[in-house]
Amino acid sequence: MNLSQLRAIVTVADCKNFSEAALLLNVNQSSVSYAIAALEDELGVPLFMRGRHGATVTPAGEKITRYAREVLQLIELMQREANLQKSLQGGQVRVAAFRSVATHVLPRIIAQFRQEFPAVELQLVEGNHDNEVATALREHRADIGFMELPAPDEFDTWEFMRDEYLVLLPPGVTPRCDLLTWSELAALPLILPPAQYACDIALHKHLEAVAPPLNVAHIINQDSTIVNMVRQGLAAAILPRLAAEPIPESIQVCSLPVPFERVIGVATLSNKLHVPAVFAFLKLLKLEPHQALRKS
Repeated sequence: MNLSQLRAIVTVADCKNFSEAALLLNVNQSSVSYAIAALEDELGVPLFMRGRHGATVTPAGEKITRYAREVLQLIELMQREANLQKSLQGGQVRVAAFRSVATHVLPRIIAQFRQEFPAVELQLVEGNHDNEVATALREHRADIGFMELPAPDEFDTWEFMRDEYLVLLPPGVTPRCDLLTWSELAALPLILPPAQYACDIALHKHLEAVAPPLNVAHIINQDSTIVNMVRQGLAAAILPRLAAEPIPESIQVCSLPVPFERVIGVATLSNKLHVPAVFAFLKLLKLEPHQALRKS
């Protein structure tokens, strides 16, 4: 069974005549007759009663013609959707990001993109960490992902922004941020994220390489919990700026004595075909990051 047969049965049913159907389909009558006969052989039932005055649809042919018409309508919708996807008058962009980027970076960019391309559907896929973003890309649930670099070789990536690791000092702590030393930091109880994901593993290695032994009192995964514990005066903490936002006014914010940062990149799955809407979003992201973030 093929599309030409479905078109033939629908057109003959509408015209009630093989020759008129052939004219509409721009083929010769024998082609239409052959297509109908082949379909009848395949289905095992007659679709039309042929006579001197044309073709009459059989009861079975009437039902099958209705299904054929629905199939052709669905194919037309599929083609229409494909044409929309190939333009910027439709289509979809799915962006995956971990929480801090999804919260503090993407909303303004999404708003700008929707202003420029209102017909394009934009879906945000949130992940708790890089692994979930990578999985969303691999499983084709996302077209674009925000990941910490370096990323696995299966992704095409480029640097989007850098996010500095900050020392968060609780209220009432005496060291001045512009003069914070390792020894002063080592004197305070400290909260660190667990060495579970790539960026946090890199932070722990950085501290081991450049800092004296620190008084790590707590290992906590949730950024908001860490910030609230610092706000309550329970300990100092080290977090990326984006992860720490919004930072309460009572908390002092310092750079590490030896600064450290994570690199956040934009990733797409290598060798994957993308619709124009995805390229339009990538083009917006490739603006200078501070420009993209400043616009609303």
